[in-house]
Amino acid sequence: MVHVVLDAMGGDNAPCEVVKGALAALSASQSIKITLCGLRDAIMEELKDKEYPKDRLFIEEASEVISTEEAPVMAIRRKKDSSIVKGLHMVKEGNADAFVSAGSSGAILVGGQLIVGRIKGVERPPLAPLIPSTTEKGVSLLIDCGANVDARSSHLVQFAKMGSIYMEHVIGVRNPKVAIVNIGAEEEKGNMLVKETFPLLKNCPDINFIGSIEAREIPNGGADVIVCEAFTGNVILKMYEGVGKMILSSIKGALMSSVRGKLGGLLIKPSLKGVMKAFDATEYGGAPLLGLNGLVVKVHGNATAKEISNAIRQCETFKEQNISRRIADKIS
Repeated sequence: MVHVVLDAMGGDNAPCEVVKGALAALSASQSIKITLCGLRDAIMEELKDKEYPKDRLFIEEASEVISTEEAPVMAIRRKKDSSIVKGLHMVKEGNADAFVSAGSSGAILVGGQLIVGRIKGVERPPLAPLIPSTTEKGVSLLIDCGANVDARSSHLVQFAKMGSIYMEHVIGVRNPKVAIVNIGAEEEKGNMLVKETFPLLKNCPDINFIGSIEAREIPNGGADVIVCEAFTGNVILKMYEGVGKMILSSIKGALMSSVRGKLGGLLIKPSLKGVMKAFDATEYGGAPLLGLNGLVVKVHGNATAKEISNAIRQCETFKEQNISRRIADKIS
């Protein structure tokens, strides 16, 4: 049984979508139990008149909420009874296997390191979301996308190792291809960080390093693990999401613009569903904060029930494959 603590008060759509996502995950898997952490009255209002397995859904009262406007470090230190702090403590103390939240990214990143703690030897935990690509599994891992803007070369080497472990044991990619984001394929290109990191990755026996990757090759399946510092990674991720929405919106607009388009739309609808699903961020769950002594997963601030549910389901495989222990063994 995998025990997931869910921040019921985190995100733009809390607690409504969060509770819906929890119920969907419980319905989809008998191997999950969930603790909703937050304001009891608000949670109970959402659960009213709903059927759910009472032996697998619990409530942990938390009287405070950390907002996105608050300074992360001060919020973690001052709001000890917040849903984020209490949820992270449950993971640290071994009372839960994972913590999932759509709340303040800064508070989750800070709290993950201060409360749950880093695995010995891990210098910086990175956020690692899955993004659609034409690789064998249909996804690549972008690491880091938001945790370490000012990373060093040694950090990127560890990101590559952790990303390889995640892709192999969670996604099922054998000997995943690792590449570093660059402005060209040539080894001598790039900024100072890339030039320092490239030879370290090239000589790292723990990974299948294939060299540099330009941004345009990421969707084409150029690599399974895409390594970069968080500034570059976040720009790539946001551009990915924006272009995906734009393409889908343009396709819908073209199909609905005429009778011929509508007829054609009916013919390609089955195939189009697959394309739209590939660009749907909610299909991939959340971004795990790798390198901690427990699993912490960050989902989009505007996450819907579907994304919440998929993020919870992620935690099953993470625990089954004992990813934290594998990372600890590799880094040490």
